[in-house]
Amino acid sequence: MATPLLVALYFMMWWILFLAILPFGVRTQAEEGEVVPGTTESAPKNPQMLKKVIINTIVTTIVFVAFYWFLESGLGAHLFPLVDQLMGNAPS
Repeated sequence: MATPLLVALYFMMWWILFLAILPFGVRTQAEEGEVVPGTTESAPKNPQMLKKVIINTIVTTIVFVAFYWFLESGLGAHLFPLVDQLMGNAPS
């Protein structure tokens, strides 16, 4: 598989998983009882973005490596015919 395709695939996986992980562990200002004037009560008190970015990068790397192994092992080609075309193994 071509390197630009792998980079694009990792980038897409990272963002999709990041958006899925983002709401976990967030407590709103209303839940904490400390609403900053001028903000909505549902605004996060402490979103812990750096922690989520690090966790997401680790999770995405594990998922990407598993997906890449699945493609390279040949298992994907037997289950999904489109995988052969992505890997460049399609019959001519």
